[in-house]
Amino acid sequence: MKKYILSYFILSILCCSSLLLSAQQLKILTYNIHHANPPSESADVINLDTIASIIKKTNADLVGLQEIDVNLDRSQNIDQAKKLAQLTGMHYFFSKGINLDTGEYGTVILSKYPIVKSERFELPSPIESEKRSLGIIHINIKGKVVKFANTHLDLKNENRLAQTAFIIDKFKNDKNLVILVGDLNATPTEQPIRNLEQIFTRSQIKNGFTIPEVNPDREIDLS
Repeated sequence: MKKYILSYFILSILCCSSLLLSAQQLKILTYNIHHANPPSESADVINLDTIASIIKKTNADLVGLQEIDVNLDRSQNIDQAKKLAQLTGMHYFFSKGINLDTGEYGTVILSKYPIVKSERFELPSPIESEKRSLGIIHINIKGKVVKFANTHLDLKNENRLAQTAFIIDKFKNDKNLVILVGDLNATPTEQPIRNLEQIFTRSQIKNGFTIPEVNPDREIDLS
């Protein structure tokens, strides 16, 4: 039986799903926040308060966010990972993708549960491109270890294939429950997603049309 959960998104789309763990329900959220700059606004608009409010309204237990700035001029030199943790009252783990200007850029995990252990792995890129990472936290729920992983895969298909192969190799023999979320930059029928489904069971939540941002006419953001 597949014991992994896969949730994936491409754009700044918000979705929640639930997981039942020995009568313990977990609400999972993944969200690409575009460094807190709404795509419809000018580049100088940064709105962490709204994002934190959305997260709180969902009452999610575990959150995977992508496109997080840490101490960058374009986002008012705020450590967005730390600030969102403060605004939501959650524990956090930032996983750097790249150094950018005077700061860092990557993903963050927020958790209502104390983080027992955290890990960061740099993902492979056979073709030169922006570096990507896999962030993982370990939490304890009713005496059981749950691993929650968050990532943002590359735009280039060859790199996505290599990165999903790395993720599969990382978790294929894991005996714990593993939940993977992220912006995977792929549609359900593309090979990177099909490969992940060798060990992950994808959520069946329907999101409707999700792209383009204005007047969407097709779905590429799934869970």
